[in-house]
Amino acid sequence: MRRILTALVLAPLALALVFLGPKWLITLATAAVALLAGWEFLGLAERCGAKPPRLAVMAALAALFAGNSQWPDQTLIIFGGLSLSLFACCTFRTPVERVLIDATSSVFALCYVGLTLIAIPTLREQSNGPTLVVFLLLNVWAGDIVALYVGRLWGKRKFAPAISPNKTWAGAIGSVLGSLLVTGGLYWLSLELAQWNFVKLSFADELWWYWLLMAVLVNVAAQVGDLAESALKRSAGVKDSGSLLPGHGGVLDRIDALLLAAPVLWYAQVIR
Repeated sequence: MRRILTALVLAPLALALVFLGPKWLITLATAAVALLAGWEFLGLAERCGAKPPRLAVMAALAALFAGNSQWPDQTLIIFGGLSLSLFACCTFRTPVERVLIDATSSVFALCYVGLTLIAIPTLREQSNGPTLVVFLLLNVWAGDIVALYVGRLWGKRKFAPAISPNKTWAGAIGSVLGSLLVTGGLYWLSLELAQWNFVKLSFADELWWYWLLMAVLVNVAAQVGDLAESALKRSAGVKDSGSLLPGHGGVLDRIDALLLAAPVLWYAQVIR
């Protein structure tokens, strides 16, 4: 029940922000999520023996989003500069025997929760931005929900028992089907809304089969992202990354699928 209530509160807020929020607010909200997730990731790193400079990493994450907002074409250059800055910070602030693990965990935090989530405000700024972000969010959410219930009802054969014992092949297949169903529903809904001149949700710029292909691609990336975060938690010896969201664990637990799905969708749009 706590899981459902948390989702019922957060999901409408996220969708309202996608459709109504200005660029600066969407960037700020995404950056706030990245900072919370980054803080939790650094906690996992500390359980593995690292002691990364938390405040420096938080400042680098904030600077990455600020730089992307002002100079989106220079994002990779900004990321490179911030990564080298974190490396230099670890070189001079930590004992020499711990520089490697502190520096790598700091730079990886910047990449894992920063560079990946930047894809969301970037997608939102495209000509069909609300469509892309709603497509991304609903595919990830639908895949997660369907996988949970299909896995409980029919899941027998384990998918990756060493990483996540609860994941099953039935759940993984159900997740893909859930994404396909929600994509079909979104495509139909956009055609109906077009009759009322609601252009903020429109899939007419691509053929229907393209969106179904994107649904499978995003869903697979989301499942890999979920498993990757599970592997990180297992290596740190914890079940959840935090306890901020009732029923969901930490922020990192809630957005783990987005961390791979968002950049994959963005790269697919760039290639397209």
